[in-house]
Amino acid sequence: MSRPELVLASASPRRVELLALVGIVPDRIEPADIDETPLKDETPPRLAARLARSKAEAVAARAPDSVVLAADTVVAVGRRLLEKAADEAEAVRFLKLLSGRNHRVFTGVAVAAGGAIRHRVVEARVSMKVLSGDEIAAYVRSGEWRGKAGAYGIQGRAGAFVTRIVGSYPAIVGLPLHETVNLLAGAGWRAE
Repeated sequence: MSRPELVLASASPRRVELLALVGIVPDRIEPADIDETPLKDETPPRLAARLARSKAEAVAARAPDSVVLAADTVVAVGRRLLEKAADEAEAVRFLKLLSGRNHRVFTGVAVAAGGAIRHRVVEARVSMKVLSGDEIAAYVRSGEWRGKAGAYGIQGRAGAFVTRIVGSYPAIVGLPLHETVNLLAGAGWRAE
């Protein structure tokens, strides 16, 4: 019996790279196009879980015989969500807010297979050093913040801003590997 097709419901190159670290290569990449607007009074972990499940459901509806893997990452300072910055000014505001503070990163991961969806949310805590105006300006000029929750990518230049992590580094990058491998195994899909 052949293994079912694995579809990654994400356009994130970081997720593809993380999967490759554990020997997983998706058969197909098909980003889900869903509304990612938070619901009224939705907490950050619930948002991460809902978005991951919704992405998996949307792609599974188009690929019912496949195993679909989806994820979403949410950055929060308290209950305040820091989504993907819309422009440079918002990226500067986000980085000023994160400067010298602790924040939480929630990554929801979901696997849809055989009509069922299994999911997990992984929380990591991140501490950032106090950032100077010059550091923020240089980082924003780099453009690395684009398309990233919280307006930073820990796997790039912003890694130099991080003083402490409690939790899963891959989850902060965008995909908790331990939980992902276990969810795929639970759905009957294993790397060869």
